[in-house]
Amino acid sequence: MKRLSVLLFFVLSIAYNTYASDYDIVIVGGTPAGITTAIAAAREGKNCLILERTEHIGGLPVNGLGATDIGTRGATTGLFGQLVALNKAYYAERYGAESVQVRHCSDGYHFEPHVAANTFDRMIAQAGPGKIDILTSRQFDSDPRYVIKMGDKIESIRILNRLTGKEEFYKAKIFIDATYEGDLGAAAGVPYKLGREAADEYNEPCAGKIYRWWKHGPDEAGTTYQGDNAIQAYNYRLCLTNNPDNRMPIPKPKDYSREEFVSLIDDVLTGRNTDILFSRVDKTKIEENRRNILAGKSTSIQGDPWGIRKLSSMTQLPNGKVDANNQHLALISTDLPEENWPWPTSGWDWRDRFADRLRSYTIGLLWFAQNDEELPLHFREACREWGFAKDEYLDNDGFPRQVYVREGRRLEGTYFFTANDALPLREGGRPPVHSVSVTASHYALDSHAVRKREPGRVHLDGFFSHPSSVYTVPYGVMVPKIIDNLLFPVAVSGSHVGFSTLRMEPCWMALGEAAGIAAALAIDNSQRVRDIPTNILQEKLLNYGATLIYFKDIKSTDVDFVTVQRLALRGFFPDWEARLDEVVNENTATLWSKLSGKQLVSGGKTKREIIRSVLSDLKE
Repeated sequence: MKRLSVLLFFVLSIAYNTYASDYDIVIVGGTPAGITTAIAAAREGKNCLILERTEHIGGLPVNGLGATDIGTRGATTGLFGQLVALNKAYYAERYGAESVQVRHCSDGYHFEPHVAANTFDRMIAQAGPGKIDILTSRQFDSDPRYVIKMGDKIESIRILNRLTGKEEFYKAKIFIDATYEGDLGAAAGVPYKLGREAADEYNEPCAGKIYRWWKHGPDEAGTTYQGDNAIQAYNYRLCLTNNPDNRMPIPKPKDYSREEFVSLIDDVLTGRNTDILFSRVDKTKIEENRRNILAGKSTSIQGDPWGIRKLSSMTQLPNGKVDANNQHLALISTDLPEENWPWPTSGWDWRDRFADRLRSYTIGLLWFAQNDEELPLHFREACREWGFAKDEYLDNDGFPRQVYVREGRRLEGTYFFTANDALPLREGGRPPVHSVSVTASHYALDSHAVRKREPGRVHLDGFFSHPSSVYTVPYGVMVPKIIDNLLFPVAVSGSHVGFSTLRMEPCWMALGEAAGIAAALAIDNSQRVRDIPTNILQEKLLNYGATLIYFKDIKSTDVDFVTVQRLALRGFFPDWEARLDEVVNENTATLWSKLSGKQLVSGGKTKREIIRSVLSDLKE
């Protein structure tokens, strides 16, 4: 069977005259997770190939997502920490350590798109020459015909060269699906989930059909918590500026449709928004606000944004720019719900049409806000202060090149992550600690809308944000049950609500780093990816500065950090603080004696002394 599969590969390669070199690891998707996978594997001596459909690697951080989505800084480190540090270093080297650019970069967590591209290039270069090849304009179509397997192992994949129109074949020992959609995993036969589970399926908050005031509820009329096939909305993360010297005007789209945006007029005049404070606004106050605005004043409704912030949230970036995202307080903004539902399982022809549609909609919304004569003049003037930054996306008229795909397929892994993995087991405590954690991470449970505005609803269906705590992410979320040589650090295994916190670039980058090391271990040990020694994977991650479980009072620079990480994943440090320099008390002595099998007594020695002298050999 193997000989037939290999023969088929060569026959097809010769037929198309597209035989390509063999690699240790082939990565489909030049997303941040794809990049960290390659870097981590290259450090382990493996040669890697990144195949990216667009002309640029870097995914969303290179396409407008410049305000890093992370709930607790320091929870995720490793290569993500290197990205942040290099971003800050760029601004310090170019503008000076005390510059306004350094201040606005917020320690490297806020950055311009071209700076993210520069940082990724620097990180790849530091991995060493000859270890990472990158081919852009290479399209993988999610079809089983384009994956050649032998049993449960992928032998090669077929790729379309968008520049030549020819097909190319790539072989590897390990394949990585780093796409936002889970395209390779699905084509290889990995089962997947789409849409929303019902609330009672996994006992999760915010699951299923839900209408709630922004941000934390309460849930309102129309909420049923039933599951369905709905996909949360996509948008473009825009890089805008109000600097006249660097501002491009917003053009009127050729297929502009005014009717799509007219609901904004009444929202501006009434001050309508989705903050729960608006539930206390009566008709008298609304009419008073309308009269004031028509008289040339700004809104007087509490929590109601004015100007372009009425339709786009804005986070400060260096050099007078902002990361402009969907405005969660709005009933119409840059998200385009419903129309994106087919995206996860559609081909690239459909996706390209939707990308064009979303671009036209987004530009049309901005043009409407700046020019429609039924909007108050002073509102339009406030909106006209902003435009695209002319020094970004020079090949695309200042507009991002990539759709923000917040959620595609969720591939089935050996572990299924739900909201309960990110919620504390007791008030003030930690969520469940996974002994096979490959990163700590933190963001709220967070989903954008799945439907457009509906009459009488307080917000769009599906919008929620629910607080979580810093959690651990088990290796199994990116490990398939049925394919031996595939990992998927982006389209990870979980429920809609569970995935909603994992879906942030810091977490994906950390999972990519773990995937790169795991792939190298699988190659070196001739093992299936689900059988690699996770303790060795963890040791390597820790040696590279990753954080597997978060503590408030100890950082990766602490000499005992690695030891604490090992022991914490086994239950030795159940609280948020390690308090290494405190004397061991009776409760700790009892717990540690039980976990280690060694008789420990309280008093006398500090925790730091004990873990060095008595527990230092506990690595398994």
